[in-house]
Amino acid sequence: MSPSSSTFRALRHHNYRLWAGADIVSVTGTWMQVLGVNWLVLTLTGSATSVGLSLVMQALPTLLFGMWGGALADRLPSRPVVVAAQLAQAGLAAVLAVIAFTDVRSVLPIYAVALAGGLISALGGPALGRFGAEVVPPADLPNAMALGSIMNSAGRILGMSLAGVLLPFAGMGGLFVINAASFFVVIAAIAAMRRAEFHVLASAARQPGAVLDGLRYVLRTPWLLVVLALWFVSGSVGRNYQVTMAAMSAGPLESDAAGYGLLSTVFAVGTVLGGFLAATRPHLTLRLLLITAFATGVAQALSGLMPSLWTFAAMMLPIAAGAVAIDTTVNARAQLDSPEEMRGRVIAALSIVSAGAGAAGGPLLGWLSDTLGPRVALEAGGVSCVAAALITAVALTRLSGRTMRQAVRVRPSLENA
Repeated sequence: MSPSSSTFRALRHHNYRLWAGADIVSVTGTWMQVLGVNWLVLTLTGSATSVGLSLVMQALPTLLFGMWGGALADRLPSRPVVVAAQLAQAGLAAVLAVIAFTDVRSVLPIYAVALAGGLISALGGPALGRFGAEVVPPADLPNAMALGSIMNSAGRILGMSLAGVLLPFAGMGGLFVINAASFFVVIAAIAAMRRAEFHVLASAARQPGAVLDGLRYVLRTPWLLVVLALWFVSGSVGRNYQVTMAAMSAGPLESDAAGYGLLSTVFAVGTVLGGFLAATRPHLTLRLLLITAFATGVAQALSGLMPSLWTFAAMMLPIAAGAVAIDTTVNARAQLDSPEEMRGRVIAALSIVSAGAGAAGGPLLGWLSDTLGPRVALEAGGVSCVAAALITAVALTRLSGRTMRQAVRVRPSLENA
């Protein structure tokens, strides 16, 4: 198999090709709506804090109800849940379009839509993750996740660019209409998939306490708990670059909005490179996770020392690539190394950790940037990520040693049985 065919091996599957094409359309529409919502809130309130509050509204349901969504995903067939969630999100996008076209002057309806959208994501997101794992065989799932990262990055760049071009002509309501239509592309792709080529995951039996069972599984699986802890640190103080890049642009680098735009573009390019890096790997291992987390932490600490916009931008490339490789590896290992009937609840746990990391890290890095300066914020975050990678390596080594000792003790008893 040639390197290029290995990189794109998930695309050999008919159902995944449809899923990938629909995904990039949906992500593009989503980011068009993100820009439109942020601009609409900012226009109505004139407050950046109000924009931040809308983001909190979207994340809060995942923190509160994510495990319920995971329990539903493990028990119900994925496809109808995904279709229902797509229809609901399309309806909310249409509501936003009505709000924009009718010139509503209150921000409260927008917050209500954000909260409802967050709830749909919390309840339907784990099913979406399970469905994405059913369109490829397990051996190709890591590659599919890596290609998904590439498409998410490309969709983000395309969505933000198209929104900037279309906003003066179509208005914010037009962006919301386009996003509403994108969900029907996903539904059409699902309808065109071949049923015989699905790799359906085992479902959990309907029983009380499914949410608690998912929490117990995570808490009683030491390696998963350790990896999630590393991911939380990486996601909170090591990945909230929208905060630190803005602070560096406005502060030490003295490059203002133009510099921030350049850094955002470079960071987006880095995420695409990270997706390709993960896609070329035949296996996404915990060893790769630890090495990447350590190297990315070192790069972040060094980025705080960069004297100019261009040297700082150069550091953003490997940092962004490392962030995507870390995310892809954590998702792949957490899903593939967990029981199929627990997959939805594991995906929900990943979503909760990711949402919590973003909610905690953004304000923390903002406070550090305001009080000690953005350079110190970057250096402190980088050192924290390096320390977390080292502690995780020690913890996983001890867990591996304990597992081997248990196997040695069990084997003689089996041989004597």
